[in-house]
Formats: sequence, C-alpha cells, structure tokens
Amino acid sequence: MDIQENIINKVAQSGLISFDPATLSPAGERLLYDIKDNLFHGLILKEKDFREFVKNHDWQQYQDKHVAITCTADAIVPTWAYMLLANKMAPFAATVHFGTLDELESILYQKAIAAVSWETYRDQRVVIKGCGDIPVPVSAYVEITAQLTRVAKSIMYGEPCSTVPIYKRKD
Repeated sequence: MDIQENIINKVAQSGLISFDPATLSPAGERLLYDIKDNLFHGLILKEKDFREFVKNHDWQQYQDKHVAITCTADAIVPTWAYMLLANKMAPFAATVHFGTLDELESILYQKAIAAVSWETYRDQRVVIKGCGDIPVPVSAYVEITAQLTRVAKSIMYGEPCSTVPIYKRKD
C-alpha cells in the first residue's frame, strides 16, 4: 500500500502579508555626543573654551552618522551650546538630534515610517514581524500599528505561524 501525503503550507495559502519593521532601520552608525566632556570640572560650560573647541574640532568624523547630542552630567548647559554643536555637525552627519540614542532611534524610525506607502496594505491581512536581529523601538511598533489600522483588514504581531491578534476590522 503506497500512501503519499501532500504537505500543505497553510501559511503560504493564508494570504498574510508580513511587514518587518527592521527593514525601515536606516543604515549608518549611531553616535552619542555627550557635552559633559566639554564642561569645566564637569559642572560649567566656559563659553570661550567651548567656542575654541568648536572651532578646532574635527567635525568630518561625523560624516554620514546619526548623532544624538545630550548632557549626562547634572549641569545647566545653555541652549546655544547645543545649537553650536548642531550647526557644526549638520553639514556632515546624516542626522543630528537632541536626546538619547534610544530617542534618536525612535526619530529615525518615525521618519522612515512616514515615507511608507500604507495604501499597499489596504484591505490586507498583515503580520508585523516581532523578532529579529535588529532591535526595533516600541514607538515604531505603535506608529506602524496606528498607520495600518487605517487601511488593513487585520493586524497581527509575531510570525505567520504564530501570531497575536491586534486588530480585525468589522465588516
């Protein structure tokens, strides 16, 4: 007796579209510029010394990099100091942002998400991929879900073979 079973790929037949947020991660190194290194005794920003630093620093090292500018010291830093740094980095860096590296990553994803053509997902069943080699900020998942809710028939999280339902349009 010769019994042959056909293996059916139910995931492939399900009509699910997979959306991998990691594909939105822009290339380029992320750097944190901590202005604390410019403070006198870690407390005070001396304008003359800071302006001398700004004048002589090699700004080309930030070429094509995504830079977050912050101060991790418990010091009062005048706004113009951050503005001077941004002014010098802007011609070289791909991105200049005030905040932490995590905030920078959220901003980079926010820009990439804004450029997605969401109409592609109209009336589709979408699975937002949840695990991968590239960390994706929670803020990106929230924004992607908000965008897809406007157009998709359903939204799930995870992998096509194991999903968590997020949204299903009532027809």
